[in-house]
Amino acid sequence: MWSVSRRLVLLLPPSESKEPGGTRSVKTGTFDLALDAPRREVVTALVSLLESGRASDIEEMLGVHGALLERAIESSWAAVEQRARYLPAWRRYNGVVWGHLDPATMSAAHRRRILVPSGLYGITTAQDNIGDYRMKMNVALAPLGSLATYWRRHLTTVLVQHLAGAVVVNLLPKEHGGAIDLDHLSKSCPMITVRFVVEGEAVVAGHEAKAVKGILARQLLLNGLGALETFSWQGWRTDQNAEVSRVVAPRRKARDVVVAFDGLG
Repeated sequence: MWSVSRRLVLLLPPSESKEPGGTRSVKTGTFDLALDAPRREVVTALVSLLESGRASDIEEMLGVHGALLERAIESSWAAVEQRARYLPAWRRYNGVVWGHLDPATMSAAHRRRILVPSGLYGITTAQDNIGDYRMKMNVALAPLGSLATYWRRHLTTVLVQHLAGAVVVNLLPKEHGGAIDLDHLSKSCPMITVRFVVEGEAVVAGHEAKAVKGILARQLLLNGLGALETFSWQGWRTDQNAEVSRVVAPRRKARDVVVAFDGLG
């Protein structure tokens, strides 16, 4: 295992569910300067879609319907017209992963070690301020194309510098992992990629794994990499062997759900 003196950083996905509201004042974020130009390109493309795009395209881009679509359109306009209200990302994201992470009970230093890819912002720390937005990574936004592909070059470049001297635990699903060249990044800093899978089946785990992801992320931040060896929560337990480390779920409906850890770098 790598030296405990290394800084531990987590790559964690955002949540689709977001807390509304916030304040108009905003502090400078960690990546605001480095990502200013690509963020402006995304906003310009978003303006074009909102002004002249078909309703179906806007709905697909924002990924919601009904009242949530109305809120998403309004928050998109607020973002491009620079009248958005801001909350720290750890307060904005309120889905299952973030609820079990419980970042409100952590220090600001802990929250700065959580990096969150975002279709609108590219990447932020959990401590950085963000608006109320809807923008998936796995959609295309003309003329930029796939947002994950668009962001990959920009994010990989800034992360190679930002993560120098750190050990990274990658907890991203495929959608958000595609926005970073993880193979390239792992050559410049040690990385452990966490895969949530179903025992004996070639499918990813479902909703329950989100809660486990949040709990595991919390233990990693508070207790360090040793949490990978000792992790235990509501029947989930670490099962290690020479080839792979796993966190195995209690048997339910004759199936085991596991979290498999692949060490890279």
